[in-house]
Amino acid sequence: MLKALFTKLKEAAVSVLPVALIVLVLSFTPLVTFSAKEIIVFACSALALILGISLFNLGADIAMTPMGEQIGSGLSKTGKFKTLLLVCFLMGLFITVAEPDLSVLASQVKEVINSTALTLSIGMGVGIFLLLSVLKVVFRLELSKMLTFFYMLLFALVALVLINGNAGFLPLAFDSGGVTTGPITVPFIMALGVGVSASLGDKRDRESSFGWIALCSIGPILAVMILGIFASGTLDYRLPDYSMDSHLADLPITLWNTTKEVLIALLPIIACFFILQILFIHLPKKRLKQIGFGILYTFLGLLVFLTAVHVGFMPIGYKLGVQLAEGHSSVLIIFAFILGVTVVLAEPAIHVLKRQVKTVTGGAVSERSMLIALSAGVGVSIALSVIRIIFDFSILYYVIPGYFISLGLSFFVPKLYTAIAFDSGGVASGPLTSTFIFPFIIGVCAVLQGEASIMADAFGLVAMVAMTPLITIQALGFKSVATKHVKERLAMKRILDADDEQIIRFM
Repeated sequence: MLKALFTKLKEAAVSVLPVALIVLVLSFTPLVTFSAKEIIVFACSALALILGISLFNLGADIAMTPMGEQIGSGLSKTGKFKTLLLVCFLMGLFITVAEPDLSVLASQVKEVINSTALTLSIGMGVGIFLLLSVLKVVFRLELSKMLTFFYMLLFALVALVLINGNAGFLPLAFDSGGVTTGPITVPFIMALGVGVSASLGDKRDRESSFGWIALCSIGPILAVMILGIFASGTLDYRLPDYSMDSHLADLPITLWNTTKEVLIALLPIIACFFILQILFIHLPKKRLKQIGFGILYTFLGLLVFLTAVHVGFMPIGYKLGVQLAEGHSSVLIIFAFILGVTVVLAEPAIHVLKRQVKTVTGGAVSERSMLIALSAGVGVSIALSVIRIIFDFSILYYVIPGYFISLGLSFFVPKLYTAIAFDSGGVASGPLTSTFIFPFIIGVCAVLQGEASIMADAFGLVAMVAMTPLITIQALGFKSVATKHVKERLAMKRILDADDEQIIRFM
């Protein structure tokens, strides 16, 4: 166990240190000014972040992934198809309702939409699309066609929201698809997909275990779109207190609230697993003990991670945005790109996706190429978000052409790349994006456009982070197809040249 933890610590350090070093180096330049206290707290938070990610990844390997696989394969093997669908729907609903990021989102718009109604609607959206993911495997449905249909439906709802005069809901709706795919839900849903696909899917079809996160990200967007059609009033955003002193003063409260949030988020999965363990799965006690330790590691990892980003990363992210926005816009855009490239590597669920891709594809899709494409995509998304704030235009100018390009590519690249790409979008928009990048963007918007424009211009960041990897990772698939064709043509040319040489010798 210690050896595994040490390996996770090295992986986490490689992910987090680039972000920390960029911020610390920047603090010694004239561009930003941090106090000694802020630098010390940020450095300590970075170390805590490394420990938190390490424990979380260890727990995901030992508990979250095996639990998801066992639930998926165990229910599938019973032959009780209706029970499988019902459990998937309820799991999607309960896990989403318990997601900490969703409660934060609901509290910000409670003056316009009842927070309970919003939370339940989004949870039902995830539950329905988790159910549809099972149907995709059972009936061998093509992911690209399903995505095209539902995104066309989504854009039709966009038109209705605009007609109703509630354009302010659009950034909120697109962001809701990202906040529901948190660090707890992603490993579990991905593992559930592997378990169901292994039991009910075609074993030759590697794509069937991917695409579950992609589909589950659509449900919340559709749910908020529907609420936006019938809602009345305007969305207001109150700028929270991002000062580090206030976060340090509230550290015991933050620790207690985070503990409750993580426990509430974990309990539905744990309860469902142990009920199904009694009824269907019947794992030996030794395996259950390992899963119990894994749950503990997951809990401690998320507790340390979320506390560190709230106390150290959130205030620094906001201050970076404010101070860089006061300088030259070109420097701001370049830094936003660099920040996006490095921060995505520290998202806990990225490592879970990376391992699943390696396992399922047998190394056909390399971790290195996928991480490069993912980092580039997120870097571009943060830079584009800053440009949108500078010039103050609607997020629709990005998401409509972006999703059309993504869906268009899905018909020309291998299905596996499409499934991985759409899953990567949901995975990339994790807690570090919400608690470091989002405050950074809010700081930029507060300076350049004013607090009143935050809802329209800063919101939509999560949607951008979720969208751009769809293009960059599918571009890898396009490149692989082109490379394959070139190799085939070269091989054919060598054969023809050899035949010509034999003919010349014969003559």
